[in-house]
Amino acid sequence: MAVELRDDSDTGSDLSCPGSPSPSSPTPSHSRSSNNNSKRGQGIVDHATFDQLVDMDDEDEFSKNLVHNYFEQAQRAFGDMDAAMSSSDLVALSRLGHFLKGSSAQLGLLKVKASCEKLQYYGQGMDAAGQHSHISNEEAEEQIKILLIQMRREYEEAETYLRYFYGELPLPESPSEE
Repeated sequence: MAVELRDDSDTGSDLSCPGSPSPSSPTPSHSRSSNNNSKRGQGIVDHATFDQLVDMDDEDEFSKNLVHNYFEQAQRAFGDMDAAMSSSDLVALSRLGHFLKGSSAQLGLLKVKASCEKLQYYGQGMDAAGQHSHISNEEAEEQIKILLIQMRREYEEAETYLRYFYGELPLPESPSEE
């Protein structure tokens, strides 16, 4: 029986538990469901990337430690982004976007990575696609303000998904099971 977790925010993301583990990897405490494999972290996590980390798990919970280090790095980066935004330091914002993009990519966090890339571009005076059309600092700052709100939402979505994955959050009861 698979429990499907729905995110009721405007992203419409599915937070269903990830699918079956490989035979060589241990199962996290909320065991990965073998049902709904096609919806595993849909749009949140690239499981081709993330599952490679999980496959390296042994007794020391390698992937879980990486994920927790990422949580700490991301929280520091968000604080640094706030400080850089307060001083209109677009160069620092671009650098921080690049930093968090790399960390997010290593875990396969798709939405956070994509937003970090946009932040990197805006901080360099480019548009969201990274085109070399110069945008004004004022326009970049306005776009970054909006983007930082979105990034935090996407980060929270990814963090929630990963905490469910590792059994750190209880699975909510499904309305159909009551």
